[in-house]
Amino acid sequence: MYISTRGNFEEVAASEAIRLGMVPAGGLFVPAELPSLSMEEILEMQEKPYQDTACRIMSLFLHDFLPGEIKECVEKAYSERNFAHNSITPLFRLDSNMHFLELWHGPTAAFKDIALQVMPYFLSLALRKAGVKRETAILVATSGDTGKAALEGFKNVPGIKIIVFYPHGGVSRVQELQMTTTDGFNTYAVAVRGNFDDCQNSVKEIFADEEFKKILAGKGYELSSANSINWGRLLPQVVYYFRAYLNLLEKKDILPGERINFVVPTGNFGNILAGWYAGRMGLPVNKLICASNENKVLADFFQTGIYDRNREFKQTSSPSMDILVSSNLERFLFEISNHGAGKINRWMTALKETGRFEVDTGTRQAMEQIIAAGFALEEETLSAIREVFETGGYLLDTHTAVGFKVYRKYLSATGDGAKTVICATASPFKFSSSVLQAIKGKDYLEDKDEFAVLQELSRLSGIPVHSGLRNLESKPVLHHTVCERNEIKAQVEKILGI
Repeated sequence: MYISTRGNFEEVAASEAIRLGMVPAGGLFVPAELPSLSMEEILEMQEKPYQDTACRIMSLFLHDFLPGEIKECVEKAYSERNFAHNSITPLFRLDSNMHFLELWHGPTAAFKDIALQVMPYFLSLALRKAGVKRETAILVATSGDTGKAALEGFKNVPGIKIIVFYPHGGVSRVQELQMTTTDGFNTYAVAVRGNFDDCQNSVKEIFADEEFKKILAGKGYELSSANSINWGRLLPQVVYYFRAYLNLLEKKDILPGERINFVVPTGNFGNILAGWYAGRMGLPVNKLICASNENKVLADFFQTGIYDRNREFKQTSSPSMDILVSSNLERFLFEISNHGAGKINRWMTALKETGRFEVDTGTRQAMEQIIAAGFALEEETLSAIREVFETGGYLLDTHTAVGFKVYRKYLSATGDGAKTVICATASPFKFSSSVLQAIKGKDYLEDKDEFAVLQELSRLSGIPVHSGLRNLESKPVLHHTVCERNEIKAQVEKILGI
């Protein structure tokens, strides 16, 4: 069963939590109790395909889904048609201590595909289980990657319309074209003159607007979300932490029970939270290292106990992390404070009203037990890309480079020799201009558009351009709408014909 982080909603089954997306009265759904696996049970998953691990882990959280239903969803999602690598999330060994977990082999070249290829099947099942006759409108705020992954996952799914809001001028040209060229009878992409937080806050306000939801219901619609505020988006991400550990075991890089670190480039805190849940379930996690770019609100929070979004918003070369309000932190704080709904309400109210809150000493000490945090400056990010390419022959995207740099700082400060897995969250080709600049210098980009840069990066690295990014420039742009930040609700009304 699933409960609200704010103690303001009745317990619901997994399918209902996925159908609703977020708690209607505000707050996020979390499992009332967490399942656990013994080391013996984890070892039993060795030498088995990704799909088997996915069924095993997700079935522990989806009690009102039949095993056959879960298996069907998983096999449809993690197929050769959708993922270019048969391991789904392969590991690349940089040296004896450091591995990159490649999460970008799906159709849109970003880690969001891992969840957003399977989530539409779960949601469709959840709607059927609830006997929903209305059409579902999925609202998504994106800082770049979630948008295309969600559009691709949900396009042409009967009974669903998906509307994605992204910051105008705040995503890469490739990311924007991935979204605006998406076909499908039920897909909508809207650029917003504002930043990601403006998009996310507006979507959250719509979900919390009971009067508006009544109007939608009268017109035959109900709302749901494909952002990581939806448990159905977060759960599939838990799987690849187990798969990474199993992969290290299979390669004899670690011994059973050996604790390892995970480094996670982090914006909305969903990916790293999935790693925390894996650890709570029994995966031998030593430290989770939270890596921020110059929008270092999370790094500051874990170092001071004060969350303060009252700061300059910076546009960086790692735009999917350009976030000042990290939604999934609410889930983490609820868990780490022993389901302290009262504290969550106080902190989230303070964040909404003043833009900041401070956790108590006990909560801060609990966080420090498992989380380390740091940030990388823009020039450090680019130098990390150049260093890894020149010394290891491996190409990082900008977000993964942030993770690499923060890990290097952590290692220097702590001397922690535990084996470490860095989440590689996007294909380097998604951010080709920044990656090429890092390797060859800014002057090298002169007179090259983003698509010429893609080809040049492929030539230099000897790696083919990711299939999801090929020929984007020749595809017709199908979505042209740009709106102000205060017009997002009006756009929903217009698209749904309200």
